[in-house]
Amino acid sequence: MKVFKILFFLFIFSSCIANVKQDNFRKHVVAKGETVYQIAKQYQVTPLDIYKLNPDAINGIEESSILLIPKLGVASVGIEKYQDAIKRHKVLTKETLYSIAKLYEVSVADLQEWNEELLKDGLKIDQEIVVSAKYKAFKKDVVDVEKTKVTSKVFSHEVLSQETKYGIAKKYNLTIEQLEKLNPQIVESLEIGQILKIKEDTVTTISNNSTNSSNITNVPKPSSTKVLDSYYVVKPNETLYTLAEAFKVSQESLMDLNPELKLGLREGMVLKIPTTTQVNNPIVLQSNDSLVKKKPIKTVYVNKEEKNLISLINKKVKKNLVLLLPFNMNKIETDSIQTQKDFIINNKFLNLTLDFYSGAIMAIDSAKVLGLPVHVKILDVESSKSSSNVAQLIAKNDFSKVDAVIGPFMYSHLETTAQLLSKYKTPVISPLSKEMGVSLENLYYSVPSQDNMIKTMFDYFEKNNGNVVAIISGKKVSSKESLEKNYPNVKYANFTDKGYIEIESFKSMLVKGQKNFVILDTEKAGLILHATKTLKTLKADYDIQLAVLELYDTLDFEEIPMSSLVDLNMMFPSYKKEIDTDAGRIFEKKYKKINNVTPNSYAIKGFDVTFDALLRICQEEGFTKSIETVKTNHVENSFDYILQDGKNVNNGIFIMYYDTDYSIKQAQ
Repeated sequence: MKVFKILFFLFIFSSCIANVKQDNFRKHVVAKGETVYQIAKQYQVTPLDIYKLNPDAINGIEESSILLIPKLGVASVGIEKYQDAIKRHKVLTKETLYSIAKLYEVSVADLQEWNEELLKDGLKIDQEIVVSAKYKAFKKDVVDVEKTKVTSKVFSHEVLSQETKYGIAKKYNLTIEQLEKLNPQIVESLEIGQILKIKEDTVTTISNNSTNSSNITNVPKPSSTKVLDSYYVVKPNETLYTLAEAFKVSQESLMDLNPELKLGLREGMVLKIPTTTQVNNPIVLQSNDSLVKKKPIKTVYVNKEEKNLISLINKKVKKNLVLLLPFNMNKIETDSIQTQKDFIINNKFLNLTLDFYSGAIMAIDSAKVLGLPVHVKILDVESSKSSSNVAQLIAKNDFSKVDAVIGPFMYSHLETTAQLLSKYKTPVISPLSKEMGVSLENLYYSVPSQDNMIKTMFDYFEKNNGNVVAIISGKKVSSKESLEKNYPNVKYANFTDKGYIEIESFKSMLVKGQKNFVILDTEKAGLILHATKTLKTLKADYDIQLAVLELYDTLDFEEIPMSSLVDLNMMFPSYKKEIDTDAGRIFEKKYKKINNVTPNSYAIKGFDVTFDALLRICQEEGFTKSIETVKTNHVENSFDYILQDGKNVNNGIFIMYYDTDYSIKQAQ
């Protein structure tokens, strides 16, 4: 069968070649990691031109395969990328890509793409970078390309006594990260007499408009008038939903004009836009570089009652739940049973899927015991980071009467699922992904965001009239900037040249007779040891509790004694509570009896997400109305959905702490 498929594709490919004049194209050998969009950009053609000569490329391209590329003047449609910059920004001291992206409500990826050449060696003070750009597409024969040439001058610096990385970086208009990138030997420590490499760049912009300029004829000027037979090149992270919103058409209209969309939307695709659409209108680019209208950030909090939904089940109407799980069974097709076993044992992602599935099956069994009128269907999602069969699964199966969908796991495929099912208003639940993209009315994020977890912790500080002091190491620049922006009352510890806390200065920030919450955020085990030792000493005179923004790996360093964290009752925000409850112990015992192992967090997540969805779709008001009024608590996870910036986000967050008996407990 496989041999037949190969012969079939060779036949199709050779047929395509036969229909093209040899003098109108050139050949390109695909390099590792290349995309159609990148190749089109290299040859100044569009992906549509490549797809016309290479129909199989629409399903993806492989390394070493050969593509036919039309020569200049033969291509039908070209693109002019970022012709007019809407805004530029001059980089200030201590600014980072993260802080600039936050300031202009774009993503770091956007900034990196718009300033690819400028940022090759990192961000520099006084650089002018593009922070927003218009994207235009219209008919023309060739592309005008603007290139940026970067020339570098390299010189050295000898480290003097009492010099710090911060001082040296500031002297040469570099960030500490840039200095360390040029000199990896100083990451751990800076020593007197070291010779450091310093690099200074000169940036020159070269217009490359002379290439085949005789072929440029009748190039239309950008305008807000209606354009016939308009085309649009799909950018990274754009979705069918955002494109439909931007061009004020329905998703169905786009799919009718572009049948290939039924196989899924991909970067680099060239879409035909309805003739009544104003393609060249100015459009605001959001943080994911998608074409959507800018909306004010808004969070809707509702005081909800925590209920046990089991007693409120409506058993009269049958409900349907679908799980889209990435088993990737097609990858397990091997000739040897032993090889199959080895594949399953060694594939971490498959093991994660199987853990989640084992928990989901227990939830389904529990629903049967309770007499829930549900039909559950589990479909295998064949996926990679860049592609999946989600569109085909939805096309082959009837989703019109499905009450909720769980999965897929990867955000990009999850978003596609929500878009394709938006016409049915089917709730699609993100079970594991921490990534949050565009606002989709029917998409529900079950994993709380890190920003919301930090906010919950600060709400706890405020509730307990806390004085907040932060110990943040030099490398955690973005962390400090975020706290400074959102929580202006936080005080920050100062450091000596050796990187230790200035004790007297720190003591002046503490308040006697008041709870002092000390946030520690560092990647250095040495600073953790020094900080915890200092805090334990000061605890005799001050009411101190240690706090971290998340449980990071450095805390597990073997030289850091657990007793120090316990003595300081270290607290942290979490979307998981401890399962040391009656319900948790019952679940753990039953799971172990069935699977002969203790459930991990993915298995528990599989149970909690699935059981919560089953209970909610069986309520009289259904899933969507249920999440508006009721929050739930299960084995390890809580589900309290709020509307935040147009997204349905789970705000079921716990504040946990290390108790003196070495257990982890929930703060009240």
